[in-house]
Amino acid sequence: MKKHRSLGTRLRVGDASSAIFVGGLTNIPSPEVSAEEIDVTTLDSDGGFREHIQGFKDGGEISLEGFLATENPGTLDAGQQQMYDLLDSGDESAFAIVFPDAIGFSWNFRGFVNGFSTNAEVDGALGFSTSIRVTGKPTFVSTQTSGTTGAVSQLNIGEDD
Repeated sequence: MKKHRSLGTRLRVGDASSAIFVGGLTNIPSPEVSAEEIDVTTLDSDGGFREHIQGFKDGGEISLEGFLATENPGTLDAGQQQMYDLLDSGDESAFAIVFPDAIGFSWNFRGFVNGFSTNAEVDGALGFSTSIRVTGKPTFVSTQTSGTTGAVSQLNIGEDD
């Protein structure tokens, strides 16, 4: 099984047709999908063990880190500016974590920016961090087309059986 470098992984803000990529990122984690547990234990549960069923799923939060990037003095990287603007407006947006073509997958999700900060350290480059609260169901999608149909496969996270 072939392993891949993460070099070239990018965060897209907005739909594919109006994509802005966030520059200067050094860490792009995926949505951390989890599910709540509902306790359904009864007084006659087998062997005195607790019983559970799956409850609502949650796409989690994504915390990104990178270096503060400017187009020129006084102008942030367009993607970093977009993240700040989304925090300021409170608007929900489409996002995608796009892996390099050799990997052929992306995470697609909707969310809102719920944090943005910068940091300056002695002997360090200016950094920034931002976070996205995922809303709804994230999907892990193949970006490779199959055959002549142009079909795109999709791994449905949290689908019911």
